[in-house]
Formats: sequence, structure tokens, C-alpha cells
Amino acid sequence: MENDPFRIRAHVADFDIIVKDIIAASARTRDRLNAKLDVPYGTGTNETLDIFLPDGARERRPVHIFIHGGYWRMFSKRDYSYIAETVTSAGAIAIIIDYALMPGSRMAVLVDQVRRAKQWVIQHIADYGGDPSRITVSGHSAGAHLATFLFHKPDGTSNIAAGLLLGGIYDLKPLQKSFLASEIGITDAEVEAFSPISHHYDKGCEVLIAVGANETPPFHQQAADFATLLAAGGQKVTTRNIAQADHMSSVRDLGREDRPSATLLKDLILRHR
Repeated sequence: MENDPFRIRAHVADFDIIVKDIIAASARTRDRLNAKLDVPYGTGTNETLDIFLPDGARERRPVHIFIHGGYWRMFSKRDYSYIAETVTSAGAIAIIIDYALMPGSRMAVLVDQVRRAKQWVIQHIADYGGDPSRITVSGHSAGAHLATFLFHKPDGTSNIAAGLLLGGIYDLKPLQKSFLASEIGITDAEVEAFSPISHHYDKGCEVLIAVGANETPPFHQQAADFATLLAAGGQKVTTRNIAQADHMSSVRDLGREDRPSATLLKDLILRHR
């Protein structure tokens, strides 16, 4: 067994099967749902987003933004279209955003991109029937890390009502000694500037931090530490251990009706619609 607890492929036996499944499910979602694909939110690398629209009249619909994971260096929004199934079934508009990948781009670029994608949504989602005053977010793994920067505004409202953070990374320091050192080379400056555990957040944003029960120990510890930080800052924060789930099955199940991950996501949206 691989000793590095951050190397997901070594700890999830069906990693490749799950990746194949979610890519296939995403293709089916793009065929089935009413979607506006590859909408630009900027002019830089990968600065596009996909919009999936629920059935029925669309006027002032709640909006949900999802940010994919892959340790900041793999996957794309197209691989995660399937999450729109759960979002639209809750009556919300789904926004799946893309961003540039490391090491070709550095962490500062990625954080700036997701922030600008949020601003695009606030400014333009009404054109698609969405309500910019009712936005929720979610992210998985590196996407959960990036999602924290959408409600990272301690001096005022972030315009984000709630967030679901699934299997996230909130302290970048341990990754400098993981297999990622040779792949993306997170710098000391990036650790200091972009570790969510070192920041403060919009207290008006309710946060749900979830982790699969079968995740490796650092994911449980980071989830607990980040929840403690948020609670100490006056945030409304809840934690969930997802039974019989690992790092990959938990995100796969975000698009599977009645699975625990999908239930958490749908309930979050419904509470803030």
C-alpha cells in the first residue's frame, strides 16, 4: 500500500472505474439537460463555465456553483456535468466552472479565476433566470479548497448563502512533502497566501464540511481543523462523516439520487432557495 495518504489512486481501488463512470455520466447529462456550454467568464486559459437549467419556468431560480477537484492539476468541468442532475432536481440552476491547471498556472491564477467566475454569475445569471441573491457553492477536494475563496470576505457579504465542502484540503503545508511536490511544487508563499486554515470568512455563509468515512487520516484532520476555525470565527458550520464513502465514491455520488452525498447537496440548496 502506498504510504502517501494524499495519493488518492493508491487508496481507492476502483479509482479508474469511478473516473470512467463520472465521465460517462457527465456526457449523458449534457445530452439530457438544457445547457449553455462553454460560456466565457474571462479571456484566459480555461475561463469558461457551463450552465444547466432546470425544467419549468425560469425566473429568480436559486443558483449553485460547483468547482471540481483533481489536486489543481487534472480534470475539467466537462468531467463533472453529472452533478447538475442533483442541482437541477432541487430546482436550481447549476454552474460548473473551469479553471487553469497547475503547474502551467500558479495557485494565485486559479483563485483569481474562481472569484471572477463568481462575479460573472452575480452579474449575468439573471439573464438565464437565476437569482444572484440566492447563490450556494460546493467543491470537492481541491475544488473545496478553491470554493472557500468564494465566501472569503470577512469585512462584508460574499453573496454566498451556503457552501458544501467535500473531501477538502484546507492546509497546503503537508502537500509539500507529498507526491505532489514533484507534480505541482506548491511554494512556501502559496502555502502562506492560499491555505484556507489561515484566513477568515463571511459569517453569513453557512458551511457544511463533509468527508468520506474511508478517507485517509489527513482529510479527516483537515476537515476537523477547518470546522474548528470557522466555528471560532462565529460561522454556522456543520460536519458530516459519510458512511462507507471514500474520496472518489463521495464525489461520484453527488450526482446519484438518494445517495448520501447527493442528499447533502440537495438539502443545502433547498434550505437556501
